[in-house]
Amino acid sequence: MTAKDIGTHVGASGGVQVRTEGDVGADELAYVQAKLDAVLDRPGTRATNGVMRIVKSAAHHAERPWSAEAEFVVANWLVVVHAREATARELADRLADRLRGRMNRAQHREDAARRSATPPPWRGGRSESGPR
Repeated sequence: MTAKDIGTHVGASGGVQVRTEGDVGADELAYVQAKLDAVLDRPGTRATNGVMRIVKSAAHHAERPWSAEAEFVVANWLVVVHAREATARELADRLADRLRGRMNRAQHREDAARRSATPPPWRGGRSESGPR
């Protein structure tokens, strides 16, 4: 089994390199890339660079022969997503759902919710009972 480098997808959000192993057809690859585009090219998504690897197992007895691994850098945060499914469409759907959730978390890590927390008293924050 040899790896094929499909190339680099350059969308509005940056460049993503897609690699395949095994018997991955053009239709399956196009569906996975369409799902990836839908997640990465959303309005407000920061520039994303990374690598996605899609593998179809050659073992005919495998229960879930399709697997994918993706590593993206979003706003200086590493986002890693793994998925394993029975068909290429299920794999693309699962990968898109997981990637969307993890990218949302990565983009909002530095938002006001985290910054507005008052530091604990031992780090110079105010205590509830006041100074003693």
